[in-house]
Amino acid sequence: MNRITQAFNELNKQKRKAFVPYIMAGDGGLEVLCDRLITLEKLGATAIEVGVPFSDPVADGPTIQQAGIRALANGTTLKGIIAEIAKARSQISVPIVMMTYLNPIYAYGIAKFVEDAKVAGVDGCIIPDLPVEEEEIIAPYLEEAKIELIRLVTLTTPIERIKAISSKGNGFLYAVTVKGITGTRNEYNQDLNQFLHTIKENSPIPVLAGFGISNETQIKEITPYCDGVIVGSRIVDLLNQNNLTELEKLIAVLKPESNVI
Repeated sequence: MNRITQAFNELNKQKRKAFVPYIMAGDGGLEVLCDRLITLEKLGATAIEVGVPFSDPVADGPTIQQAGIRALANGTTLKGIIAEIAKARSQISVPIVMMTYLNPIYAYGIAKFVEDAKVAGVDGCIIPDLPVEEEEIIAPYLEEAKIELIRLVTLTTPIERIKAISSKGNGFLYAVTVKGITGTRNEYNQDLNQFLHTIKENSPIPVLAGFGISNETQIKEITPYCDGVIVGSRIVDLLNQNNLTELEKLIAVLKPESNVI
């Protein structure tokens, strides 16, 4: 069984919600990636999303774009990231989900990328510029390797398309909570809760909300309508500041003692 499925099965038993932090590999140096993965698991992350820096990101806001620029300036490569994940895998048990665009995978070689990711212990892939109609170029390779392709739906995705997308795979469905790019926000579309509720009603797999979630209040407001949250820009900022105290407090929001069920 894929580690993602195992993680959600365990959360269901405990009646808890998932907290998935996003980090940019190579931001601060690729050599810190392993330690950051270990730290995030110790702090209580359900799974960890590892971003691959790319020169032309379409979904990333300013914070993650800048992190990607710093990572690229540090000489970060997809091959190097996979090698560091392989080093970390023997020391952590949480699922690792890579977030990358299609171009780096093409450059690497699709079959080779999937093979190396499997050996390294990667559990899932998010490819935001890969539409479901075109995913056959990589989905069969991922399925054979038992790496989940994590698909996205947005506020503008029709319900029938949500049903079709959520019926694929066994990982989780990524519900994008804003009409735009990543980044911290002070408020959300007033229809967000209904949007998440509708997705949850129609998805056979867990639903995680992401994009713009950055504080305890937002997490508490959103989690009753989904299975957990993905937090990116705020995590990137806190790691860049080496502010582990605030990082621990943020992840602790969904621990049992926080009474968020």
